Amino acid sequence: MTFSAQTLSGLAYLVASLLFILSLRGLSSQESARRGNLFGAIGMVLAMAVTAFVVLQPLFSPASETGTSSGPSSSAIGLLLAALVVGGGVGAALASKVAMTSMPELVAILHSFVGAAAVLVGVASYLANGPEAEGGLAHLIEIDVGVFVGAITFSGSLIAFGKLRGLIGSKPHSLPGRHATNGAIVLACVVSGVFFVGAPAPERLMPLLLTIALALILGLHLVMSIGGGDMPVVVSLLNSYSGWAASAAGFMLSNDLLIITGALVGSSGAILSIVMCRAMNRSILNVVFGNFGAPGAKGPAGAAGAAGPAGTVHEATAAQVAELLSAARSVVIVPGYGLAVAQAQYLVHEISSQLERQGVKVLYAIHPVAGRLPGHMNVLLAEANVSYEIVKEMDEVNEDFPRTDVVLVIGANDIVNPSALDDPQSPIYGMPVLEVWKAARVVMLKRGLAAGYAGVDNPLVYRDNTLMLFGDAKQSVAHLLNALGSSSHAA
Repeated sequence: MTFSAQTLSGLAYLVASLLFILSLRGLSSQESARRGNLFGAIGMVLAMAVTAFVVLQPLFSPASETGTSSGPSSSAIGLLLAALVVGGGVGAALASKVAMTSMPELVAILHSFVGAAAVLVGVASYLANGPEAEGGLAHLIEIDVGVFVGAITFSGSLIAFGKLRGLIGSKPHSLPGRHATNGAIVLACVVSGVFFVGAPAPERLMPLLLTIALALILGLHLVMSIGGGDMPVVVSLLNSYSGWAASAAGFMLSNDLLIITGALVGSSGAILSIVMCRAMNRSILNVVFGNFGAPGAKGPAGAAGAAGPAGTVHEATAAQVAELLSAARSVVIVPGYGLAVAQAQYLVHEISSQLERQGVKVLYAIHPVAGRLPGHMNVLLAEANVSYEIVKEMDEVNEDFPRTDVVLVIGANDIVNPSALDDPQSPIYGMPVLEVWKAARVVMLKRGLAAGYAGVDNPLVYRDNTLMLFGDAKQSVAHLLNALGSSSHAA
């Protein structure tokens, strides 16, 4: 029995799709994440190999020996090989050199590549047979939708990259009448799309280019209007956009694997965004259109943010904190983005290991939107070989805080802010947070008293049971580890 090249490629694409599904399933938990990554990598290698085979297969067909083959030219083969070598080289270099602190902006810029690819595929698909070619209605709609979603993904991801990288301020920046402006742009895109589909073939290029330009502006304005505190959700949402853009490109290219893979990424990104919004007690619409963090903006409760509180700060030394930890029976460590920036996760793991050897029960508490990327803190702790068994999510650990002796908050601010529960005037009121203040003692490691990434002051620093250990997170943790070792030897 013999199989045609089309049948073999179809079967290979099906296997690759199943591997991508298994990859997503594996990535749903920390214990199976490595296996999920492996499945995804194997699926991608298979997909690229089959795609290259489909492109090069005419060279090996019998027709090529008679000179009647219409297979790829040497220049096309050169472009394919160059794309594989350059793309693989860049990917390998980034994977080996990019620090975990830069991972959020790397993900954002990779999303922009997917959006740009969808736009280029759309334009190329239209021009493939020349501007005079008449395309079917469905294919023209696929092109218009593909370039629209792709352009939004491209420009929005670039702005997200700039905000995460610190090149653009984290505060929301929007035009007056932003909702009306966005609505007008969307309406204009719809009108240009109608002209693209309905106009005579020679006149379709200008409406298509107009749709791309308007969608680029829309993506830029949408993400510029979102504050830094919402960036984890925005990155997840852009991930969903990139998936739908890839799926649209698959329809334009009649590529089943790209359609399935894009749909998987798009749907999983949308589900993750919804889960994260629920964790903040907000909706997707509130994140995208709420202008959170802007001066005078309304929080989830509908009230404007009030002026930050003031009070007495209780400062401690590393030696005092070490004595407190050594005397504790239970300790909960709350990591934040400050820990990631300082690359202090390895030292923190040494502290928790030291405490466990002294008989102290240690847990790590993870908020769903801690860091700048979904799962950012989980990956950091896994990188430092922290056991999955002692890493707890917010819903699991909140009930333990009243029975906890010491909570160590390292580089986190917004996710432990009590204003979210007891201050209706706070912009973050209603957002579920880690209720660390219910513990006997709270120790916060911060550079200073500046507000967190969301721009909201935290009254936790002024509470009587809170001690502040000021300084760079890595240096403070190193001093704390040394002091902890000295106190254990003295004991």
